[in-house]
Amino acid sequence: MSGMTTPISAARLAAYLGLFVLGAATGFAGALTQGGWFPGGLSLALLAVAGLSYGAVTATGTRAGGAVAAGGWLAAVMLMTSSRPEGDFFFGAGISSWVFLLGGMALAVMCATVPKLPQPDGPSVRLGK
Repeated sequence: MSGMTTPISAARLAAYLGLFVLGAATGFAGALTQGGWFPGGLSLALLAVAGLSYGAVTATGTRAGGAVAAGGWLAAVMLMTSSRPEGDFFFGAGISSWVFLLGGMALAVMCATVPKLPQPDGPSVRLGK
């Protein structure tokens, strides 16, 4: 059976939930570090989201794992972009915030969709074999 028709097991669902929470924690930590230590914190925050997305794909063996982790990161970051009643923001008005938001989204999508996953075992489709 292909991956789209198999039912989701409880273990896989728990792994996806854990990856979503880990993505949200990565987004929250990245939002705090990217502005605090400008060049190094931004690089560290972007490497964290790339590593999380690629690691989720590798750990689960599906691209859905990377998408779920990136979704948790995006949900946390989007919640932190809204202003509070006092008028405070998590993100400053500099270029670092924009690079973190847009660069993090681009890296998460690239790392979740680009890696080549191993093909399932089966007969070869090459002619003449």
